[in-house]
Amino acid sequence: MPVAIVTGANRGLGLETARALSGRGYRVWLTGRDPVSIKEAVQQLRGQGRDVHSAVLDVADAASVRAFAERLGTGEEQSIAALVNNAGTTLQGFDERVAEITVDTNYRGAVRVTDCLFEKLAPNANVVMVSSGMGELSKFSPELRKRFLATDLSRAGIEELATEFVNGVARGTHQSAGFPSNAYSVSKALLNAFTRVLARELAGTARRVNAVCPGWVKTRMGGSSAPRSLEQGASGIVWAATLGGESAPNGGFFRDGRAINW
Repeated sequence: MPVAIVTGANRGLGLETARALSGRGYRVWLTGRDPVSIKEAVQQLRGQGRDVHSAVLDVADAASVRAFAERLGTGEEQSIAALVNNAGTTLQGFDERVAEITVDTNYRGAVRVTDCLFEKLAPNANVVMVSSGMGELSKFSPELRKRFLATDLSRAGIEELATEFVNGVARGTHQSAGFPSNAYSVSKALLNAFTRVLARELAGTARRVNAVCPGWVKTRMGGSSAPRSLEQGASGIVWAATLGGESAPNGGFFRDGRAINW
């Protein structure tokens, strides 16, 4: 059975994505920070006859990520066919602390997990970055948009942008530098930038990475007034996680399987 890893899978989109992937024959690892809620999520799916497993994984903690990688083990049976970087956070307020935690969780968390599990990815694995339309670059100044979209942008360049934002929030100069006053938006723009850089790194292989915006979904984060159901939001994530064939996209940004603007 192909193996799938879903971070932040104790509820909401992560749980629904895990449910859908297990229904497609994947052996799914549901991971999350809270050991109680992640075990409850697994018990729920096992009650439906699904082949699922639980593991504690805090994407903001490098030691936690390494411990999960070690637990996953080695061997062809543990080769990861789909890695869904879904874990994320949104915090109340806006200050240096909020900016740092949000960027570190939503952007660097996906980098930590992807890099730590990279050697375990199957030769034709799909990596999915669960992003958001809130990371659209239209919210940034023209100069910053150029930097984010530069074809030679590197990992170091993304880190430079992340540091500039957090330091700018601390000094009260982020807006004059061209950043929006929304840590979640910036974190997703950084995640999208990492998607493009990683896609270049994967060029010439059968592995691929794509970013997916699930839309405004009825989750704890999205709220009860959101127009989209969990099933609708997860469908695009599952689509990207199960891509195959030489014509499958690499390095794109999608909603409902259709390309959208960065």
